[in-house]
Amino acid sequence: MAVYTHLGAEDLARLIAQYDVGDLVSAKGIAEGVSNSNWLVETTGRDGGGTRFILTLYERRIDYADLPYFLDLLDHLAGKGCPVPRTMHDREGASFRMVEGKAAALIEFLPGVSPTRPTPTQARAVGEVLARLHLAAEDFPRTRANAMDFAATAAILEACGTERLATIDPALPAMLDHARTAAALDLTELPQSQTHTDLFPDNVLMLGDRVTGLIDFYFACTGPMVLDLAVTHAAWCFDAANAYRPDCGAALVQGYQSVRPLEAAERALFADVAKGACLRFVASRAEDWLDTPDDALVTRKDPMQFARRWQFYDQAGAGLLA
Repeated sequence: MAVYTHLGAEDLARLIAQYDVGDLVSAKGIAEGVSNSNWLVETTGRDGGGTRFILTLYERRIDYADLPYFLDLLDHLAGKGCPVPRTMHDREGASFRMVEGKAAALIEFLPGVSPTRPTPTQARAVGEVLARLHLAAEDFPRTRANAMDFAATAAILEACGTERLATIDPALPAMLDHARTAAALDLTELPQSQTHTDLFPDNVLMLGDRVTGLIDFYFACTGPMVLDLAVTHAAWCFDAANAYRPDCGAALVQGYQSVRPLEAAERALFADVAKGACLRFVASRAEDWLDTPDDALVTRKDPMQFARRWQFYDQAGAGLLA
């Protein structure tokens, strides 16, 4: 999340008036992330009691033709009891509107706090919810290809170029060869569903050890469920110094398998899939580091964090989930 496009109070009020949510009270820009402009919006609510929403203006890495997939998926999952925010539809029934040539969506605000240092109990809860999401999404009627698959990862690093990658860190260009290897990995025979594929702790809201919200579905796609688990594993199971936390790793996988046991092929390929997942974030973070405008209200993320996590999975090998 970030703020690239600045909307005035009058613009925001006109937009909110298109929804049956009351009048605009306040709107505060959200600085985290790098892809879209976001505001925390408060309105008077339908009954005057006050309600909060997240307003997103889509800026980067999104094809507007994909918006019905993203927004309908939220409604589908919410309807099946998954802790995800509903899409607010405007007075004409549309799930998004155009503002200054960009698509905007109003999303339900969910309570909770994102954990900064997840506990094993929290990791287990997230594993359980992720598995429930996968099962709930199996009958979702839409599909979407993964625009950030392993081939795309290699292409992004190729486009960055070894010289520019080296300006971030001298060790970064070596990741390009690993990305080419990952691109050759065939995951088509693994069990598929709709997947979040970006379930970092800051995309999970919790009250204590209970998951109250999974948010930011704008990388969601149809694909192997084990890739989604691997992304979550790489995002949740390392400390600030990039040391692997086996207690969180075991708890996350146990929680997941308590709802949907992994198949043998998924367990055998888990480390290789996790390596590919790490490279995806190496690539996207490197691209953002090089291309994000200096004056954007945004915090760049270090691609080497996931280069180092790649090394853990490379050393762990096929026996990680054996």
